[in-house]
This record gives sequence, structure tokens and C-alpha cells, in this order.
Amino acid sequence: MRTRDEELKGLGADFTFGFIQMMDGEKDPRNLLVAFRIVHDLISRDYTLEPFVEELFEVTSCYFPIDFTPPPNDPYGIQREDLVLSLQAVLASTAQFAEFLLPLLVEKVDSEILNAKLDSLQTLHACCAVYGQKELKDFLPSLWASIRREVFQTASEQVEAEGLAALRALTACLSCSVLRTDAEDLLDSFLSSILQDCRHHLCEPDMKLVWPSAKLLQAAAGASARACDHITSNVLPLLLEQFHKHSQSNQRRTILEMILGFLKLQQKWSYEDKGERPLSGFKDQLGSVVFMALADPNAQLQLVGIRTLTVLASQPDLLSSGDLELAVGHLYRLSFVEEDSQSCRVAALEAAGHLAALYPVAFSSYLVPRLAEELCVGELDLAREGEANKCARHLRCLQALSAVSTHPSIVKETLPLLLQHLCQLNKGNMVAGPSEVIAVCQSLQQLAEKCQPDPENCWYFHQTAVPRLLALAVQASMPEKEHAVIRKVLLEDEVLAAMVSVIGTATTHLSPDLAAQSAAHIVPLFLDGNISFLPENSFPCRFQPFQDGSSGQRRLVALLMAFVCSLPRDVEIPQLNQLMRELLELSCCHSCPFSSTAAAKCFAGLLNKHPAGQQLDEFLQLAVDKVEAGLGSGPSRSQVFTLLLWVTKALVLRYHPLSSCLTNRLMGLLSDPELGPAAADGFSLLMSNCTDVMTRAGHAEVRLMFRQRFFTDNVPALVQGFQAAPQDVKPNYLKALSHVLNSLPKHVVLPELPTLLSLLLEALSSPDCVVQLSTLRCLQPLLLEAPQVMSLHIDTLVTKFLNLSSSPSMAVRIAALQCMHALTRLPTPVLLPYKPQVIRALAKPLDDKKRLVRKEAVSARGEWFLLGSPGS
Repeated sequence: MRTRDEELKGLGADFTFGFIQMMDGEKDPRNLLVAFRIVHDLISRDYTLEPFVEELFEVTSCYFPIDFTPPPNDPYGIQREDLVLSLQAVLASTAQFAEFLLPLLVEKVDSEILNAKLDSLQTLHACCAVYGQKELKDFLPSLWASIRREVFQTASEQVEAEGLAALRALTACLSCSVLRTDAEDLLDSFLSSILQDCRHHLCEPDMKLVWPSAKLLQAAAGASARACDHITSNVLPLLLEQFHKHSQSNQRRTILEMILGFLKLQQKWSYEDKGERPLSGFKDQLGSVVFMALADPNAQLQLVGIRTLTVLASQPDLLSSGDLELAVGHLYRLSFVEEDSQSCRVAALEAAGHLAALYPVAFSSYLVPRLAEELCVGELDLAREGEANKCARHLRCLQALSAVSTHPSIVKETLPLLLQHLCQLNKGNMVAGPSEVIAVCQSLQQLAEKCQPDPENCWYFHQTAVPRLLALAVQASMPEKEHAVIRKVLLEDEVLAAMVSVIGTATTHLSPDLAAQSAAHIVPLFLDGNISFLPENSFPCRFQPFQDGSSGQRRLVALLMAFVCSLPRDVEIPQLNQLMRELLELSCCHSCPFSSTAAAKCFAGLLNKHPAGQQLDEFLQLAVDKVEAGLGSGPSRSQVFTLLLWVTKALVLRYHPLSSCLTNRLMGLLSDPELGPAAADGFSLLMSNCTDVMTRAGHAEVRLMFRQRFFTDNVPALVQGFQAAPQDVKPNYLKALSHVLNSLPKHVVLPELPTLLSLLLEALSSPDCVVQLSTLRCLQPLLLEAPQVMSLHIDTLVTKFLNLSSSPSMAVRIAALQCMHALTRLPTPVLLPYKPQVIRALAKPLDDKKRLVRKEAVSARGEWFLLGSPGS
């Protein structure tokens, strides 16, 4: 058929008849796959089938539904699914089979065999893409009766889903068929049958068949705009009436969920003429029902009401301006005032954000002013040292402001509000702690994330927020004549970390031109003290964080790090050479660990993004010289080690050749009496993802599978170093190794497991809880994926896991019990000798003071109890 197509077609019906005789009675699944493909080609390539259409159907349909179980160790790998799909493609390939196939499908759907039902419904679904009204007309009543029965009575969710899909396909087929002017419109009559059989169930007081009926109606309505209009216009008045008839909240919730389903279907279809919208006639009733649900005290009904309001408001002209004002009021109450239901509050905030993007004027007019008033009340409460519930109101107000900032016009109102509020918190009469300032910064960060998709909005946020934040921080860093504790809150570690997140988020999505424009202001601020671009820039003394600056000024290098390490790679940073040298000097300063760490991270982040070339080599040489000089001895040894760690990470991420040299230097420090434990923990930093610098979102160069490469290059040296190390140094190597292994996909570790397992088992005896926890988390998946290798060490594993189940650390106890649970996946004959010992030992953690530990103990002990029992 591939090479002699025309010659075979020239044989006419004789070729088709001959093939039918040859295929008749075939049982080998390999040959059947080929035969089904040939039949499909006969049909799709227009071979002559007449007068043998029925015979061709019979010789293929005799295999329907496929009943095939592949033999064990089948070398050909033929699965039942392969045969099912191949046969389905044949049966659904031509409308000429319709008069024979459709009765067969009805018969199989009505059978008691699950696979027969599924295959029949799936085949019917496929046929609807080929058939038209002519082929379906005589079989519609029986097809509908079978599908209805399956949805009403089936115990299988899969059969129900396939039945609904088949009904949708049938309705779509009837909707798309071209009608003659004198022909009957089968779609209307078919939908009328569906409505006739389902409508009365929607009105039954016990509501037993409400959901199956609604699913059938929604499946048909989802097929086409015509079907959706027909069903919605008939069902929606009935559901609205039922909502008012029922007074119980759970019944109203069920009805409203059905209304919501039909509203979502209407959303699928676009109507050019507003007069065509079938929901236009019900908009007042729909609004009334939604607002009744939102005002109901039942939280579950409120949740459905919020979802319905979101869908209703997403369709044009269904809410009047009065309705919008009422909707905003309800969302304000649910998201801000009411405290009972956390889920309702979250849903209301999400809905407010969605609707604010569609109706910015309404939210600017009704909601933002109320939130601004609440913010002023919060400031007064903080000035009077407000209680905890007032702080909670303050937090909810900030969350609401960031949630509704989904439109540029609203951002232009909410951003100045939040920044002004932050300024007020920074004044001396406020009793604002770090938590209040951090809450404002978190709201600013969420607002920055919402601005990222729109370049213009992103630039507005950046040029408005970043200079103001820098000005506040610079003001806080200035020496005060009087002791201003509140203002110094901005210099605390966690507050600066929150500001770092805001500045980084506001910078990552800038275009290169705008980012360079901003860099031309911010970098000179830190290097030269140029404060001209800052608002309210009258400070009592110069800002010089790198030249004899105070400790407070040096801490602000973290904000510089947030900015320059988030810039696109192709942005040229002004005065880069001077900046790198200043950062390198500050990173080795021992007087302020926070600022030296921030400088080291900033230096490393810039190295990571810097293009290869002579200048990069010069910066690296400066760093290596600094590290070698500082690691020998002196007060800055710890800070120099931190610099080494971050520079190593920067180079490991980009596969720089020098990374292996620096990693070896780091391994050498594992034997250092002072820095050894910190060097071991440093391997966790090398393998982990950072959130503030060297992130993919911040345009860092992070190569694919850098962890796997690090593992391949360095784990053999770690193992070798462990074997040669003195006894007091071995724990450092074990900790470093466990950090590396714990960060890797398990399929990478499995080939090396025989070599590494003895070290992992020894790591379980380490007194360090961090090593124990890291090792347990590494071993648990290996117990599931490599049971044969782990079985060789069963005695050691059981003993160590049981010992660690009594550890002082709750996290270690939980991980040890999870490993005891995972042990039950090992071969049963290996485990049975230990069963009595384990069951006795696991009785103790059943009385643990921590609920999560008791939960894991119950789960693990239950599995060990069942070990070896019939059916386990």
C-alpha cells in the first residue's frame, strides 16, 4: 500500500474482499495492530469498500471491546491500550460504519463490564468528530438514554466523566451540522429531551439527583453557544426560583454552585451584539442572589458567593454601578472587617484583585479611600501602643491595599499611600516595631510583583518606591543628637532583608535602558554620596558607607546589593572597578558582620554576571589574593571565609574553571579547628538556591545541572578526605557530604550508593542534629528506590533509626520514624526477624509529647504490625 497504491486501488472491491478474508480470525496482537492500521488506510485513502462495508465492519468490530492482558515478560511490549486506540481509530474513521457501530456502542454501554462501558463511550466521543446529523438521527434517543443512566446510576467516576464527554461531543456534532431549510433541527429536539428528563430533578425537595442532572445539562451546554443559550435560558429561571424557595444555607450553596457552573459556560462564548446575551434578562436576579449569599453568615455559602461574583463581574454589563458599589462593600467587609473565616478572607482578597483590574474606577472611588482611612486609624493606634487585635487590623489593611493594586491607575493611589505610611512609622512618635515595618515592606513587594508584567507600571513603581526607600534608610543611618530608637528599626537585619526583597523585585523586570538610568543614580549614591535624586535629601552629614562610614551606613550596602544584583546582565554598571574594590574591602571588615556579608554577596553576584574576559580575571585575582592573605590569621578570618564561600558559589553556578580550585580550598578548611564546622555548612550554601542574590529571576548565570556536576567533580575528593582525616575532623566531612547528597535528585545518587552508604550510616552516629537530619532525609527515598542494596545493611539501619527516634530534636525523631516506615518496603524475609524488636521499640514514640511525632509513630508501627500478614 505504500509503494503500489494505485495498482491496489485498481483491483477495486476484490482487494477489499481479499483482505477481509485474510484478516478473519486473526488472534496475534502483533498482526492485529498491523491489520487495524491497514483497515484505517483502506478507509482514509479512499479504497473501494462497497459492497463490503458491513463485512469490513464485522471483521474489525468482532474485537470490540478489546479483552487483552499482555503476558509477563512480553518481549514485544504490546499493551491493551495500544490495541484499544488502534481499533478505535478504525471504527471512528468513517460515517459508513454508523448504522452498524452505534447499536453496538449502545449495547456495550448498557453492559456490566467497566472496560466495555469506557471503550464504548470513548469511541462514541471519537465518532462525533466524523458523523453528522444524518448518521446520528435514528440513534439519539437510545444514546441519550444510555448516557443518562450511566451518569445517574454509575459507581465509577471515570464512566461518569466519559459519559459527560460523549454527551458534550454529541451536542457539538449536532450544533455544527449544516441544515437544509426543510430539515428538522435535531439540536433543539435533542436539548428538549435532555431538559425534559433533567429539569424536574432540579425541583425535588430531597435534591438527590440535582448534581447528576446539573452535570448533564452543563455538559450539553458546554458544547456550543446555541446549546448554552438554549439550556441556560430554560434552567437559570428555575435555579433562581429554587434558591429563594430553600432557606437552608447548604441547599442554597448547592444551587448557587450550579448557577456558577452555567455562568462559567456563558463566559466561554463571545457575543458581539449585547442584545444577544442570554444573561442580560437575569442580571438583577443574579445580582440579588449573589448579594444574599455574601450577606449570609455561612462561610461556605459566602465562598461560593465570592466565586460567583467574580465570574458574574467578569462578563460585561451584568453589574450596574450600584451593584459594583455594593459588591465592593461586601468584599471590603469579608476581606477586612470579618475575622471568623480565613478562607473567606483570602477568597475575598483574590476576588477584589481580579475585579479591581476590570473596574478600577469603582475600587478607586469606594474601596481605596476606606482603606486609606483605616491606615490613618492604624497609625493612631500604633502611636498609642495599640493592642494585638489593632495590629491585626493594620496587617489586614496592608494586605487589602496590595491585593487590589492590579491596575496601573490604582497602583498610582496605593503606592504613595504605603510609602507615606512607612514614612509615618519612621517618625519618632510611632511605637512601631520591626514586624509593622516588615508588613509594609511585604505589601510593597506584592505590589511590585503585580507591576512586573506591565513595563510602564514596573518603571513607575521603581522610580517612585526605590528612591523613597533609600532616602528613609539613609536618614535612619545618620547619627542623631537624641536617641531615636524607632528610626533605627529600619537598620535591623530582618527589616533590611524585607527592603532588599522590595528593591530586588522592583528591579528584575526593568528594561536595560531604564535599569541603566536608575544605576546612574544609585551606584554614585553609595560610592560618592550623591544624594541629589533622593526625596527629602537634607541629611545632617554625608552618606559614605565605604569611606569611614558609620556601622549604620555600612549596613545599607545590603540595599545596593539588592539593586545591582537584580539588574539585567547587559546593563553597564557605572564605576564598576571602584565598586568591586570597595565591596572587596568591606567584605573583609570584621567590625560589622552583617555589612561584610552583604558586601561579599554583592561582590559575588556581580562576578557571577560579569562577562568572561580580562576584567573578570582581574577581579577574581583580587579576590583570591584577599582570601589567601586573610585566611592565614587575624581578626577578619571569619569574614574572609564568608567571601570565599560566596565567590565559590558564584563560580560554581556558571561553571567557571576557577571554581574547582576554590572548592578544593574550601575542602581544605574542613580540617581547620576554627573554620571546619562552618566550612561543612558552607556546602549547603553551595548547593541551595538563594532568594536575594544569584537567582535566575535576577538574571544570574545559573547553568543547568550544576549540582550534578559539583557532585561528580567533588564527592570522590570528599570521600577520600574523610578516609584520611583524623577522627575529630571526620564529622565535618560527613556533614559536607550529607549536604551535597541531600540536594541531588536520587537517580544521581543511586549509582554511587554502594560507595557512599557506609559513610551515610556513619553519619547517623554523628552528635550533630543537622548531620543526622540531612542524612535521614537522604536515606528515606533511597530505601524506596534501592531496596536490594539497603537490605545488606538492615541490622545497622534498624538499630540507628530506632536510636534516633528518641533524639532531643523533634525534626530528627520525625525523620527517623519516616525512615522506619520506609524500611517496610524492603523484602519481607529480610525484615521479619526484626519485627518484634521494632514493634516494642516503636511503642515509646506513641507517647511522645509532640503530635506530629505520634502521628509518624502510629503510621510506622502499623506498617510493621502488618508485615508478613496475608495480603500485605
